[in-house]
Amino acid sequence: MTGLGPVAWPPLLIRTERLVLRESGPRDRAAFIELLASPEVHTYLGGPRPRDELERELPGAPERWPGSFVVALDGSMIGQILLRRATEHRLPAAKGKVDLGYLFLPRAWGCGYAAEACAAALDWLADALPGEPVVLTTQTANLGSMRLAAKLGFTEVERFEAWGAEQWLGMRPPVAVSG
Repeated sequence: MTGLGPVAWPPLLIRTERLVLRESGPRDRAAFIELLASPEVHTYLGGPRPRDELERELPGAPERWPGSFVVALDGSMIGQILLRRATEHRLPAAKGKVDLGYLFLPRAWGCGYAAEACAAALDWLADALPGEPVVLTTQTANLGSMRLAAKLGFTEVERFEAWGAEQWLGMRPPVAVSG
């Protein structure tokens, strides 16, 4: 995975009804450690990383690169949205396209925050890189992620086996540019 290409970064704050999407900063370090060490968050992602390892290795302002948004509620990080170019994807249908990823703390699950934040990030992407299709990969066993993909307008391209589980690749067609 690589950056998005020619986009202005960091963007202005992206505000939704309840959330703010922004670049990460030092104040987010503890939430990143919690996110990356959470067994619940990483159930379908190969398992959590050891907390002590994260404490040693995570920089003061983690994940600062174009396409990485902190999702904040009332000023505190509750998740992360990732938009990256899938340059080395194993599936030809995904290669070279923008890949959407997301991680949310368990306390934020079931409140619609992921759908709200992902929709805002996808709207930003449609303005920043008009005409870009977006792909998303998740395990078929991750029912919450499958529901979110459908809600965001992703449709199945194919299923494949990886990491000992059935995976789902969906694509969201480019948003039509008006004008």
